Amino acid sequence: MMPELRAAVAAEWTKSWSVRSTWGTLAASAVLMMMVSAQLGIAHENNNTNEITTDDTGVTTAGAIAIESFAMMQLVLFTVAILTVTSEYANRSIGWTLQAVPVRGRVLAAKAAVLAPVMFVAGAAMCLLGALAARPLLGDWGTLDGLAYDAFAMGVYSAAGGVLTAGLALVLRSTATTLTALFVLLMLLPLMLGAAGSPAADFFPSTAGDHFMSGDTGEYPLAVALLIVLAWTAAAALAGLRLLKARDA
Repeated sequence: MMPELRAAVAAEWTKSWSVRSTWGTLAASAVLMMMVSAQLGIAHENNNTNEITTDDTGVTTAGAIAIESFAMMQLVLFTVAILTVTSEYANRSIGWTLQAVPVRGRVLAAKAAVLAPVMFVAGAAMCLLGALAARPLLGDWGTLDGLAYDAFAMGVYSAAGGVLTAGLALVLRSTATTLTALFVLLMLLPLMLGAAGSPAADFFPSTAGDHFMSGDTGEYPLAVALLIVLAWTAAAALAGLRLLKARDA
């Protein structure tokens, strides 16, 4: 790594971990993940017990419960990525950042270099926490099979989603606006298109990410699902970089 980029990464790391919002958002994500997973675990156990199922068709994995939970609370985790960008615009420190690192591509590269591993670890941890919260409540209807893959896949999706979010935040420069746009992109549009039966729903990052995390190859291979997620990530990052170069701080 070039010395200039190494210095920029070190600065981004310090900025990210020296503010309480990063710690608070990660803690809130962990608590919410466990609460949602526990609730889904209880619901799954109750539904199967009340149906008096006599075979193993109702058995699920705790990792699958965690993935379902993450689909509902992923925006909370991605708020970490939003704040790494929008907080600098809110307090006007972006000007200092661009003076210290005048090559604007290096600014984005440094943010991505910090966000990607942090979000990978956070995503994998969310999966483990959700699975561990759900497993005791699933009773005979749950297992821990495949948890290692589930945690890895959620980490990969979270890392890509974090960089995608940062790119989107560079375009919009507002926490509320970025969060709204992310909600529309990851949740609202895929849900509406899916309800309408449109195949376009399968090519949104959250839908492809769900296929990748759950190991579902019904629509397309897992490699294609990952490529769709990475394509959205690259598009958002390039859009953010273009506007970062074109606009004043």
